[in-house]
Amino acid sequence: MRQPTLFIPHGGGPCFFMDPSDPDRPHSDPMWQPMQDYLAQIIGSLPERPSAILLVSGHWEESRFTVHAGERPGLLFDYHGFPPHTYMLRWDAPGAPALARRAAGLLEQAGFPTGTERERGWDHGVFIPMKVALPQADIPVAQLSLRHDLDPQAHIAAGRALAPLRDEGVLIIGSGMSFHNLRVRGPQATGPSALWDEALTAAVTDPDPAARAARVAAWADLPHARFAHPREDHLLPLMVALGAGGDDMATQTHNGTVMGWTVSGYRFG
Repeated sequence: MRQPTLFIPHGGGPCFFMDPSDPDRPHSDPMWQPMQDYLAQIIGSLPERPSAILLVSGHWEESRFTVHAGERPGLLFDYHGFPPHTYMLRWDAPGAPALARRAAGLLEQAGFPTGTERERGWDHGVFIPMKVALPQADIPVAQLSLRHDLDPQAHIAAGRALAPLRDEGVLIIGSGMSFHNLRVRGPQATGPSALWDEALTAAVTDPDPAARAARVAAWADLPHARFAHPREDHLLPLMVALGAGGDDMATQTHNGTVMGWTVSGYRFG
């Protein structure tokens, strides 16, 4: 059965695991609770349990698309200034080397030079949301990098190249944030982020797949685009998910407010 593709918000640092009394369970600040609840229902919302997950995080960039083909990746605690227990979190899902090789092959066939590596740990764009979504850590995961140029069209095309994986039981997830400007929080972010989110959601959910891809690729022309993303690393995973979603219907599956930011998640298919 064909899997959908997803663009999910991954929160801020270890935001769902701030309670030191039980660090293996999500205990988020009430502000983060709706996002936590959204992540927790992802696997149950699918047509069937995925055979594996291919995840693109906004926290890994390389000069060319690169897949992590390790069998037992460690964790990369790439956040700073949080309580000590948040640097001892664990999420021990197996890697998916066969999926990584298959993804690399599809990208190469589409004309994208693609690298493979086995040493990098999973960054918090992987293990923080997945520790909520999949606490049992019992589905294999392969991570795919962004390309450092952050070219929207290239990332949409890469998603299209990866689309056959959906019919092989693979769930493709883009993990980022639909709004990501760490310099603005609270009331100064509220109005512009809401207008940005409205425009982005209208583009993402355009019923015409060609128009949808064109509008999202031209994200920088939307209202308050550079306010929302001074650098678009956290938006580009959306491009991969959209490309892999093909002609399937797009829906907004999460909408909430954190730190004054309006934040959304999307599903294709």
